[in-house]
Amino acid sequence: MGFPGTWMTESESVVYRVVPKCACSTIGQIMFYSDHGEFFDGDIHDAQDGLHKWSLEHSQPKIESNVKAHNSYAFTCVRNPYTRILSSFFDKICGIQRNGRRYRGNMVPLLIQRYGIEVGDPETGFEFDQVQSFRRFLLFARDTIRWRRPMEPDIHWSAMSGHVSTFIVNGGRYDKIIHTEAFNDGMQQVMDAIETPQAVDLGDIPRFNESEGHGPKRAHPVEDYFDDLSMHLVYEIYKRDFDLFKYDFDNPGNKMPIGEIDLDEVHAKLGE
Repeated sequence: MGFPGTWMTESESVVYRVVPKCACSTIGQIMFYSDHGEFFDGDIHDAQDGLHKWSLEHSQPKIESNVKAHNSYAFTCVRNPYTRILSSFFDKICGIQRNGRRYRGNMVPLLIQRYGIEVGDPETGFEFDQVQSFRRFLLFARDTIRWRRPMEPDIHWSAMSGHVSTFIVNGGRYDKIIHTEAFNDGMQQVMDAIETPQAVDLGDIPRFNESEGHGPKRAHPVEDYFDDLSMHLVYEIYKRDFDLFKYDFDNPGNKMPIGEIDLDEVHAKLGE
């Protein structure tokens, strides 16, 4: 299986396991900048050179040998499951993608038909009942994850622990897992632990939020989207994410972590 979703700088200064919807565009650009002294012109996910990626065949032997020997500092980044699934809904379900179309072609029409979801329209300012539609989307997300129906789960809403675990199961080990909510602090610890060809001042790095601006804005506080049933569904899907990455299940309005991540626990539980 190798190391899907793994990126590495060309200088091999650092290895990163991508977790979708967890600052991955910004992290990728920081890695690119740390080698080349400039940002990739465009969405870093589209870069075919300047950064080793498991999805690029020529990068695979380099990533595999590095990770298995733990030659470089390895890290990943996680996010509160409540805000992550909300972000996925607004970006992937409601938003118009970079190519000017809906995400995954026929998926949104399927959701409208089977789950009664509304997604709004850019022509009318995306006006629709966000809370009702999001809760129906949660049912769909649960169905894809629990029963792989009506389709396989998408990487943007499948559990973070699943993404994080493939790196461990196939022979990798993390030196750090950072929280998106304390991004600068966590990323600074990563930068302090490695040597890069180009100096990086995190205070000067813009946020590369490639999903922003092409969908509706969230109209309510996070907690308004989650009633008792929604929280039950979220726990069913993301129990391990809450437990391992130390987020507050009981209060959807508290996006901040409530503890430090125990790397030994993560490796033990996700390496099985």
